[in-house]
Parts: sequence; C-alpha cells; structure tokens
Amino acid sequence: MRCIGWLILLLSVNTVFAQKFSVKQGEISFASHAELELIKASSTKLVGIIDGAKSELAFKVDNRSFTGFNSGLQREHFNEKYIESEKYPASSFTGKIIEKVDFSVNGVYDIRVKGELDVHGQKQTRIIKGKITVRDNVVFVETTFTVPLADHNISIPKIVSQKIATEIEVYLTATLMPNNGG
Repeated sequence: MRCIGWLILLLSVNTVFAQKFSVKQGEISFASHAELELIKASSTKLVGIIDGAKSELAFKVDNRSFTGFNSGLQREHFNEKYIESEKYPASSFTGKIIEKVDFSVNGVYDIRVKGELDVHGQKQTRIIKGKITVRDNVVFVETTFTVPLADHNISIPKIVSQKIATEIEVYLTATLMPNNGG
C-alpha cells in the first residue's frame, strides 16, 4: 500500500512538471503599414514559458535582435530613436490565461490573456487574443495584436509621419516543449 502512495506522489509531481512549457522555437515580428512605406522586422530570439497549472505565461524578446527592415539605417533608427534599445533592451508580456486550457489533452483553444505589455519601458495592461494548440505534449501559440505607439511613449517626428504607422501590428508564433526541470 505504501508503494501505491509513492507512485501517486511521483505521478502528481510529474504532472506538475509537465504543466510548464518553455519556448523551443519562436518568432515575433512586426509590421508598420504607413501611407508611404511598409516596414517589417522579425526576431527568432523569443524566450518564454507557460505555467499550465497556474494559467500564466510570459514572453520576452531582445529589442536588438530584430532584423529585416528596409535598410540598415531603418534598423539603426528603430534601435536608437524609437525603441531606444540601450535604455530599454527588451520588450515583454506577462499575463494570465482567462479561458481554461487543459495542457494534458490534445486540442485547439481560443484564448485571451490579460497582462502587462512592456514596450519602451512603458507597461500597459492589455487583453490579447490568441490560439493555443496542444498536440502530444507540445504547445503551439499564435497571436496577432496591435500596439499603439503613443501607449508606449514612442513618438514619430512629423517629417516621417507618412512612413511610420502610429499602430504597429505584432505577430507571435511559438512552439513550447515540456520543461521537466520544473
């Protein structure tokens, strides 16, 4: 009888560990659809974790890791004048999943996550919609949302206002694997 108790304890510990997932592969990209110019950039340096037991998640990206842009000068302006990567090296989102997701069962879940979006040192409470797909203990996350630059104290000089949108579209995809380290 004592062995059964230990087996139940061991299984429950493994279930708790299996409820944490870390980004194995991910990409975050953004697009500025302005009147005179389309600017796109992306980064595969996305890190993140989902704690299924607590319905919490967190994602972070190094602002300097974005590539693409239409020119090297655009990338330089992004880092130095707009996002100020020296002062604000990362952008992040941490939040709580509103809908119930059973990470032990294969399925597709339309979710909303309420949390803090931190861009350019300015935190904003946001509810972001997305989709979580669970397939054989692997979690796939997809979301698209907009970021109004004014919400994060990013101003666009009048001279380039037709080349940079006031709202930026953000796309995130990630594949997360079980984090058995707890």
